[in-house]
Amino acid sequence: MSRHICWICKLCRDESKRLPSNLTLDEVLKWAQSLESLMATKYGPIVYTAYLKLEHSDENIKFWMACETYKKIASRRGRISRAKKLYNIYIQPQSPREINIDSTTREAIIKSIREPTQTCFEEAQKIVYMHMEMDSYPRFLKSEMYQQLLKTVQSQSS
Repeated sequence: MSRHICWICKLCRDESKRLPSNLTLDEVLKWAQSLESLMATKYGPIVYTAYLKLEHSDENIKFWMACETYKKIASRRGRISRAKKLYNIYIQPQSPREINIDSTTREAIIKSIREPTQTCFEEAQKIVYMHMEMDSYPRFLKSEMYQQLLKTVQSQSS
């Protein structure tokens, strides 16, 4: 992902106007429709993550994406291993990237961590998504990063 952030940062610093050739105006405009639309595109999650990283608040998107990956783990052993990692990184109080969830949700995860199901992080993931949707996503749309990217893509589409 660092390669992608590189072109985003360069764009925001006006050092380079080179964008990925397959980044379209249609895609960038879709990002403004909803967080769900942004997350369903190729470059939306990359740009949004870069924005959150610049804001020093990328733990929510990283947790959300890690949960999406976690849900696809079929093996019990793999799920147990990944669930412990997710807990240690995002759920455990004072963890490096602790997410903001209520104590009831945290306790439910703690109880299920020994025999984690594919949905044991689902409630926390919903809470984090809601936080992003209500807080960081609207800020992203107003950000210089998004506005500059939109302007650049519009000018290249003309």
